[in-house]
Amino acid sequence: MRRAAELGLSAIALTDHDTLGGIPEAQAEGERLGVRVVSGCEFSTAAPWGEIHVLGYFLPPAEPRLDEFLRRCREDRVRRGRAMVEGLQAWGVDVSFDDLAEETGTAAMGRPHLARALVRLGKVPSVDDAFSQWLAKGRPAYVEKTLPSFREVAELVHGVGGIVSAAHLKDRGTRPILTAFKEEGLDAVETRHPGHSGEARARLTALAEALKLLRTGGSDWHGDLDSESGHSLIGSQEVPAEWLLELDARVTGS
Repeated sequence: MRRAAELGLSAIALTDHDTLGGIPEAQAEGERLGVRVVSGCEFSTAAPWGEIHVLGYFLPPAEPRLDEFLRRCREDRVRRGRAMVEGLQAWGVDVSFDDLAEETGTAAMGRPHLARALVRLGKVPSVDDAFSQWLAKGRPAYVEKTLPSFREVAELVHGVGGIVSAAHLKDRGTRPILTAFKEEGLDAVETRHPGHSGEARARLTALAEALKLLRTGGSDWHGDLDSESGHSLIGSQEVPAEWLLELDARVTGS
């Protein structure tokens, strides 16, 4: 939040994977600094090509249905983390689950935490190398997630008063795909993302307008230590304030 204020941002969304744990503290600090915090979460769901990341915005931090769903997601992340550590150990990499847990702290466990642990232990020179050598899809220590359906997540988010946006679709954001997801509850599409080329941004913008989907954007910032491809620095995407006003209007029905 201090970084956002230093950059002069008027609002940001906090969308950690599978947790709303940081929202109350972020909103309190945002109020102190004059930066609005949109409470959100990033979900992983099944897609025709395997997996799509879904952004849920305007989520209440203490809602029982949402909390229970996210608890199960975090449990699966721990299962996956253990399996990835075991995969690394099978290849002779000296890393333990305790190393991963130490790096994760109270967050929702994920591959970036394991990548950072490998950097800290001197097993790889960078987070990028951890992914390219071991943790990216198709690499030796990669483990698949257990994925809910897109419809299940959309119904959950709508049930607690939230908005559903498809994240960083890149070339997969075709008209048939967006049409199908809209029928299952899609409200918006992320058009501005550091992983989008100019062509992808223009195409997604045209499709959003044609399909009457709202637009969202973000840096996908994963912290200063994480330079994994597709992420960028906070404040890098210049998302128009009008987009947030349109999201507000959808949520309030005005």
